[in-house]
Amino acid sequence: MSLFLDPASRALPGRGSPVVVLGLGRSGEAAARRLLASGARVVVIDSADDSGLRERAAGLAGAVVRLGTQDAAALAGAALVIASPGVAPSSPMLSAAREAGIPVWSEVELAWRLARVPIVGVTGTNGKTTTTRMIAEALTASGMRAMAAGNIGHPLVDAATADLDVIVAELSSFQLHHIVSLRPRVAVLLDLADDHLDWHGSFEAYGADKARIFENQAEGDVAVFERECAPWRRGRARAVAFSAGSRGGCAAPAIEETAGLEDGWIVVPEGRVVETSRLRARGSPNRANAIAAAAAACAFGAAPASVGEALASFEPLPHRMELVEEAGGIAYVNDSKATNPHAALAALGGIDRAVLVAGGRNKGLDLSVLAEAAGRLRGVVALGESAPEVERVFAATGVPVEHAASMDEAVERATAMAGPGDTVLLSPACASFDLFADYKARGEAFRAAVKRLIERREA
Repeated sequence: MSLFLDPASRALPGRGSPVVVLGLGRSGEAAARRLLASGARVVVIDSADDSGLRERAAGLAGAVVRLGTQDAAALAGAALVIASPGVAPSSPMLSAAREAGIPVWSEVELAWRLARVPIVGVTGTNGKTTTTRMIAEALTASGMRAMAAGNIGHPLVDAATADLDVIVAELSSFQLHHIVSLRPRVAVLLDLADDHLDWHGSFEAYGADKARIFENQAEGDVAVFERECAPWRRGRARAVAFSAGSRGGCAAPAIEETAGLEDGWIVVPEGRVVETSRLRARGSPNRANAIAAAAAACAFGAAPASVGEALASFEPLPHRMELVEEAGGIAYVNDSKATNPHAALAALGGIDRAVLVAGGRNKGLDLSVLAEAAGRLRGVVALGESAPEVERVFAATGVPVEHAASMDEAVERATAMAGPGDTVLLSPACASFDLFADYKARGEAFRAAVKRLIERREA
């Protein structure tokens, strides 16, 4: 077996080793820089070609950069391929690498082999960024030098050589697909629901890639997972199942240790952590994230009291159950980050009565599950490419659905459908790329539309 492919090995490409990096995004650029610094001979290939990529390419002195191509001939003689998250397994370049027997890693695998300190890994369909930040802040509050990195925005290879005690890594299914030896000291699987099926091909393949976070763990490591994800657990790590509800009700088969709620407190195997009434992060999804974060941080060695103080003061990032305004008895909440139906359902689970603004570009997911929230909905405003599909979802539920051509119109119509005590919730269940550059731009458009509406009504 090649040393590169041995899960027990953390061997790295040696000086002069030919390595191909596929994709010149943030992680690809960071990987190329680290490989160049180690003396590897680096070729970077990206099928796109624009001014931003050319600017990045210019900064990679010593690398050969080929933009606007997928020429498999560039793989000739390569000892290793590093695949960026955006490169799907069906990519002609990856197919050619597999046929040639060339090992393929993600930037995450390279970072693990570079890492000087333990890694706490976090994956799941929803809540990864929030939970990663919660854990990092909890470990910092316990006196450890911790950094949040990975899919959260800071390349993991850059964190790998920093002066730290622990790295808390947000890990996507794309990144986990190409690991070999990655072994988190604590691995967290938050949930699993249909997402990114256009990349993985099936839910089973998607779930299998998420579950790879556990596969190299051994005795002395800890696996933290939502109780419904118990069948996906792998490896020989100590197991801790968590639930957003009662701790006593979250036991899974052959799992003795649990985390959840008791008498209004978040409780983990190490003890009581914090009263949920003290959490600033709103909604049931954030409560579940806090329970998972508490279980992970305490399993790593943080004191429950310090973790509790960190979670009580934690402020969520924008576009995740963000209260924008309250006016006329109506709360306006921006949950633009909810780009799949499972996330939207979770958001609605913490709201008694809402008008839902939903729609966008569907990622091949089944939106019909949104009908499960019909009892909580006063109405729905459908927006974007999937608006007809959203309307069909609620056709038999009796929930009124209106269409909107813009975010301003969506907020106007949603407000007209809402009453005092209701919430106008932007939780689209779809990607944003039909009308907006990304989920952030969509959330900012919602914020701006709400503020304009209130200003008009107060004028």
